[in-house]
Amino acid sequence: MPRSVLLVDDDPAILRLLSRFFERQQWEVFQAMSGEDGVRTYESQHPDLVLLDVNLPGLSGLDALELLVARDATVLMLTGQAELETAVEAMQIGAEGFLPKPVDLAHLSAAAERAVEKVELRRANRLLTERMEERSRTSTLGSSARMQELARQVDLLSASGHTSALLLGESGTGKSFVAQMIHARSPRARGPFVEVNCAGLSATFLDSELFGHEKGAFTDAKEMKRGLFEVADHGTIFLDEIGDLAHELQPKLLKVLEGHTFRRLGGTREIEVDVRLIAATNKDLQAEAKGGRFREDLFYRLSVFPLTIPPLRDRSREDVLELIHASLRSLHVRHPESPGELSAKALDLLVAYAWPGNVRELRNALERALVLARGADKIGVEHLPEVLRSPNAPRAQRYDYEVLTLAEVERRHIERTLHLTGGNRTLTAEKLGISRATLHTKIKEHGFEDVGRATA
Repeated sequence: MPRSVLLVDDDPAILRLLSRFFERQQWEVFQAMSGEDGVRTYESQHPDLVLLDVNLPGLSGLDALELLVARDATVLMLTGQAELETAVEAMQIGAEGFLPKPVDLAHLSAAAERAVEKVELRRANRLLTERMEERSRTSTLGSSARMQELARQVDLLSASGHTSALLLGESGTGKSFVAQMIHARSPRARGPFVEVNCAGLSATFLDSELFGHEKGAFTDAKEMKRGLFEVADHGTIFLDEIGDLAHELQPKLLKVLEGHTFRRLGGTREIEVDVRLIAATNKDLQAEAKGGRFREDLFYRLSVFPLTIPPLRDRSREDVLELIHASLRSLHVRHPESPGELSAKALDLLVAYAWPGNVRELRNALERALVLARGADKIGVEHLPEVLRSPNAPRAQRYDYEVLTLAEVERRHIERTLHLTGGNRTLTAEKLGISRATLHTKIKEHGFEDVGRATA
């Protein structure tokens, strides 16, 4: 997606020069020759960056800056050499930076790239934060005793705000999702959440990604780069596949955990950060440590609060049903033309399957089914992957981890059947083998008045 810039200057020569420069860089360019016109153009076009002259006719550059910052614009100021005090005032108002005239195009290019990278990061983080806050309000891990205990531990860990965590479990069990839940429910929720997968990355590349590098630290290091630990300051960094972290980087990670400081690659200055670390692995990290493949002191430092995420084959039928319905609801938003309901046989196959790929495999199967079922009334067996329909498909021996009263079993079964029939009470009563009047009584008894009102 091309980047866009709004140039606000009353000098036509400067506008022509800067327009040609940005167009050569494949930017989309908008122009304005006054502060008023600049604000109007920003409101209609919402460019990624505004380059704003301090001296403008009518509405001054600083007044225009205030209006633009209030509209969440990212602004670089252009100032004359005698206007440094004005430049300082502009920074206090909210300008991202300033460049003296005449403009050095190399400095302009670097400043524009840095400014847009920062705004893209802020936008992405804001969107992620909103999504995680929504998840934290609406998501549960499951209703079985085992998953409720896991949820209780997640809440305890979230409340601490500083304690490191180690998430254990097979690939695809939802460790990233749990890490996001911990962050979203913690005092750090307004800070960044940064995710890094340590698998398959060289030590030098991962060192640069995590801790940054100074200009000239290696052949391609033409500019200084901030590492992701700096980006995650006052937030959370999630290191997935921590068991694959290069051995030479493990002491550096231990130093950050213990002292909250590190050096960029090729640097000498100690940089201090306030970051919570959540790590995850599908390996037996204790065995890796005993075998000398992972630092033992780092293992103990990471595993202050270990949490094990169980595979789907070990979760109760109720847990898997909840996960299926929650996943289907979230995926249906992306496929509104597809049915949002599963046939009874399709649901039975989904619940019975052992899911060797866990949550990731389940969501992929549901999304594929949504695509194939476009135009159908329901997602049927024919829309599911062939492996699920095979008589040799791996099946899970599902059971509940808690002993339920008969009243609770009845309540859950009625609620599930209502969801299964899309809220059709006549069909629900038929499937349950009871009269519609009896169903109505049960619905009132269990407090389901709001479930299934759409159809009678």
